[in-house]
Amino acid sequence: MDFLQEHHLLGLIIGISTFLIIGIFHPIVIKAEYHFGTRCWWWFLVAGIVMIVLTLLIDNVLVSALLGVTGFSCFWSILEVFHQERRVKRGWFPRNPKRKYPWDEE
Repeated sequence: MDFLQEHHLLGLIIGISTFLIIGIFHPIVIKAEYHFGTRCWWWFLVAGIVMIVLTLLIDNVLVSALLGVTGFSCFWSILEVFHQERRVKRGWFPRNPKRKYPWDEE
């Protein structure tokens, strides 16, 4: 940690890590909606709350920042799960043939 601060790399590492975390959540949301539908939104809520609580308890700036980014990415994923369902309805993403969709009942 001292090396990162001495060489002014902490911001760069947090930025790159944020980029990667957000990139990782995109396929997670797609897979979660494909397999579980929108009912998995609360998983993202619980994970986000846990991450935010942990970020408040940890003194290390790098770890705390990355937990915060991950926590808020979980919160954002709640919205994205519902958007993903709309994208599936529009035919932009494949449907899971083993699942019933809300619009199938209409």
